[in-house]
Amino acid sequence: MALVHKLLNGIYILRKCQMPSAASHLFLGTHFADYCSSGLQKPVVAPSKASPQRKTEEGLQGHHHREAALDIPSPDEKPEISFEKAIQEEIKDHFRRLKDDFVNRWKGPEGHPLHEVLLEQAKVVWQFRGKEDLDRWIVTSDKTIGGRSEVFLKMGKNNQSALLYGNLSTEAPHDGESGRSGYCAMISRIPRGPFERKRSYDWTQFNTLYLRVRGDGRPWMVNIREDTDIIQRKNQMYSYFMFTRGGPYWQEIKIPFSKFFFSNQGRIRDAQFQLLLDKISSIGFTLADKVDGPFFLEIDFIGVYTDPAHTEEFAYENSPDLNPKLFK
Repeated sequence: MALVHKLLNGIYILRKCQMPSAASHLFLGTHFADYCSSGLQKPVVAPSKASPQRKTEEGLQGHHHREAALDIPSPDEKPEISFEKAIQEEIKDHFRRLKDDFVNRWKGPEGHPLHEVLLEQAKVVWQFRGKEDLDRWIVTSDKTIGGRSEVFLKMGKNNQSALLYGNLSTEAPHDGESGRSGYCAMISRIPRGPFERKRSYDWTQFNTLYLRVRGDGRPWMVNIREDTDIIQRKNQMYSYFMFTRGGPYWQEIKIPFSKFFFSNQGRIRDAQFQLLLDKISSIGFTLADKVDGPFFLEIDFIGVYTDPAHTEEFAYENSPDLNPKLFK
């Protein structure tokens, strides 16, 4: 009789919850199957009246154990199954996976995920941890025009920085043409891609230049160049001052991009233009303070930073007479 009772219960359950076909199972997925199976396995409340033998066993065991619920549901109970809820959960899961596929395909600069790039507040562009980092820079001085200044670049202590050092001389070349001399500079190389194709840096999401340096108290000029192929603009750049305080301690310098002024061939122009941050080609440091003698500048890293407190867009004024293009 017990076997017949189990068989009848199984037929009743199958009629109440038909298993989906193969085609619908592909659409509904595993969430619906798990939900249906969990609903069919609902435990049944134990009968209120226990047999005398059960009471005796409970009395002998001190009521430490209860009778386990049966796995077979009662014929009078209907399994709680919601097809609508199962389908909603499955559709949410598919859309969640679809979103992940799209987001992971979006790449930002240097191959980093785009959502990480948009959230970053600071970024190291140049650092010095080995010879390959020094190869991204070139040094130059007034020796190119016959001067006597010398400049060198090497790795610092424990290969954790770059050391720019040398000797500045303001003695003019004896060529009868140059009347002034005395400068040394360090300039980053323009990044190159396949087939020597020029690349540029995009700093539009940042508003401040961020450096960690240690100097000897001399003032330096920080120069930023835009990416351009126009020959007439090869000597144009944007500049601002960097004052080192000397001593054995490092200093962190933050220069807003809005402070950089427009210059051409080392002279500040009357008409000023705002620095375009989407096509930066190189950055450089120039020493030309007209003081003869040795110098050094140690650099840990050069980066960009977003300062939420800085809201200035451009620090310099223009008039229609100086820059009529801006007032049309």
